Amino acid sequence: MNQAPTDANSIGAVAAYSDPVLCVDNVSLAYKSPVGLWSKQETLVFKNLNFQLTRGQKLAVLGRNGAGKSTLLRVLAGIFAPTSGGIIKCEDARIALLALGAGYNPFLTGRDNVILAGLLTGQTAEQVRPRLEDIKQFSELGDAFERPVRTYSSGMRSRLAFSGALFMDVDILLIDEVLAVGDGHFRNKAKHALTQKFQGDQTVVLVTHAMGDARKLCDSAIWLEDGAMRQSGAIDTVADAYEASL
Repeated sequence: MNQAPTDANSIGAVAAYSDPVLCVDNVSLAYKSPVGLWSKQETLVFKNLNFQLTRGQKLAVLGRNGAGKSTLLRVLAGIFAPTSGGIIKCEDARIALLALGAGYNPFLTGRDNVILAGLLTGQTAEQVRPRLEDIKQFSELGDAFERPVRTYSSGMRSRLAFSGALFMDVDILLIDEVLAVGDGHFRNKAKHALTQKFQGDQTVVLVTHAMGDARKLCDSAIWLEDGAMRQSGAIDTVADAYEASL
C-alpha cells in the first residue's frame, strides 16, 4: 500500500506501528447548502487531515459536538467522498461502520439486512451466512429477525445494527457512539463484547464523548476542532489536552 505523507503530529510519527492498513492523505470535506434562490454557501467540515491506521491500532476520535467526528467515520467507510485528498487502504482491507443511525433497508428482514451489510463490506453471502445464527442470538430479536425492519422499534433496530457489525469479519471496525444501545442488560452485554474487540488484534476507530472509555479502550487519539486536527498522539496525552480545553 502507498503511504500518505506524515508529519510530526501524525499518528504514525508518535506510535511504533509498522503495518498500515489505511492512510488518510490530505483529506478535506465541505458541503454546499442553498442560500436564497440563486446562491449556495460552502461549509467546511474538516481540512487537510493526515493520519494512518495500522493493524491492531485502537484510535479514539475526540472533539466537541459538530467537530466532524461522525462524518470522518463515514468518509473512512466510503459512505461520503472527500472533497479533496484521498483514503488509501490495503486492497484486501474490509471496513464496517457500527453506528446506530446507519440505516438498514426497512423493507428487508433483519436476516437479509445483515447479509446485505456483509456484502457491502466485501464479503460473500457464503461468508456471512455461518454467522447469522450468532447474530440472531446476540441481538435477542427472536422471530423478529425474520420480519421486515420497518416493523422494529428503535431499540430493536439498534440491536440488529450492533449485532450485525459486531460479528462481521472486517479488518477495520468504525464505532460511532454506540454504548447506549438497548436496555441496561443489552448495554452491559454490548460493552463487554466491544471490550473484547478492543483487547484483540482488531483495528478500531472509536468516536465517543465518554473519556473514561476512550482512555481505557484506545492506545492513540486524534482531536478535531474547527475543521482541523488540533492534536494527535498517545491517548493520555491527547485526552489530557482535550479535557483541559473544555
